[in-house]
Amino acid sequence: MALVLCISGAAAAVFTLVGLTCPRRPYFLIPMTFSISWPAGDLAVFHLVAQIIFTTIAVSMGAAGSTTGRVGLGLMVLSWGGLVALMLRHRAAVAPLDAALAVAVGPDLASVAAEPVALGTLLRPFSPSRKGVRIVRDVAYGEFKRNRLDVLTPADGRAGCPVLLQIHGGVWMMGNKKQQGQPLMRHLARRGWVCVAINYRLSPKATFPDHLIDAKRALAWIHEHIGEYGGDASFVGVTGGSAGGHLSALMALTANDPQFQPGFEDVDTTVNACVPVYGVFDFLDRDGLHKGLMEPVLSKVVMKSDPVQAAQAWHAASPLSHIRPDAPPFFVVQGAQDTLVWREDARAFVAALRSVSKNPVGYAEIPFAQHAFDLMSTRRSVYTVRAITRFLEFAHTGQ
Repeated sequence: MALVLCISGAAAAVFTLVGLTCPRRPYFLIPMTFSISWPAGDLAVFHLVAQIIFTTIAVSMGAAGSTTGRVGLGLMVLSWGGLVALMLRHRAAVAPLDAALAVAVGPDLASVAAEPVALGTLLRPFSPSRKGVRIVRDVAYGEFKRNRLDVLTPADGRAGCPVLLQIHGGVWMMGNKKQQGQPLMRHLARRGWVCVAINYRLSPKATFPDHLIDAKRALAWIHEHIGEYGGDASFVGVTGGSAGGHLSALMALTANDPQFQPGFEDVDTTVNACVPVYGVFDFLDRDGLHKGLMEPVLSKVVMKSDPVQAAQAWHAASPLSHIRPDAPPFFVVQGAQDTLVWREDARAFVAALRSVSKNPVGYAEIPFAQHAFDLMSTRRSVYTVRAITRFLEFAHTGQ
């Protein structure tokens, strides 16, 4: 049992260390380090409890009676300290979110941490409450099998609600409308919003811009049908994470561009606000940030072309290429320790957009946050949901 405790302690210490550091190199290890650091950072309290229970049982069985066992116990204690640090890091999201809101909305708002986070929310990270929310599943919005959407509405059946379109991520190759954006959408629905979460065609079967075309088709559906669900299409915000962040930014910056609206060129695809979360903004990687990480996937699976030989297509697929003075208000959210989509990409996009846009561009870089940090209900994601909600409500009402 002493050897088991020693091996487990070493594994726990490495697990926590990766969660603390989120290494970005070497590239070939990023999938593994992400799969460790994401649950370590966002579910630290659950890992801490599990490790303490395991160690208590092992020690009660005499595992700490030898040098090997005591080494294992020491490694476990080190892991506990690191997990506590990971838990405390969630509070660091408050300052950048408040600062971003001050830019995008104005300084006269209470902090996102002004209200306590409910313990029940933290104990159910993957099961956000459905209280006060009505959900209609799998409504068809287009001709393809993946052209399905869910509509989340206030349970009281009110009408005239502003609308949010949620686009899931998943490297343009995977993902589902039921898996992402749930804490945000349910929170908004309880506050009087109608939220629409979509599926869209995926690579490798789909080739960009199929993904964007489907998202715009969903927006066309919103304009035609959302009134049946209590929504008012005069205000539509768009959001999404990762690949969904890329697509939501493109939605906001390519309104009414006929190349992305084949067969429905005359439909108004303007959106009123955009919240890309850890999105990809430059397929061409003009700053040389992630060629070894992302370009192989894009060239072989998503774009199915070479970025040099098909530079125009890659240029058109990059939100950075479409920044313009009349861009809608943006609220960009990025994890500072994101190993899949690097913060430098978001910084460059925000700087470029701010240099020309006539509307506010808020930017919240969340300290210590890994990719996909908002998929579950944690203290950090609750603060982020509150900030996004305030931004969207200000964009809608001006107050």
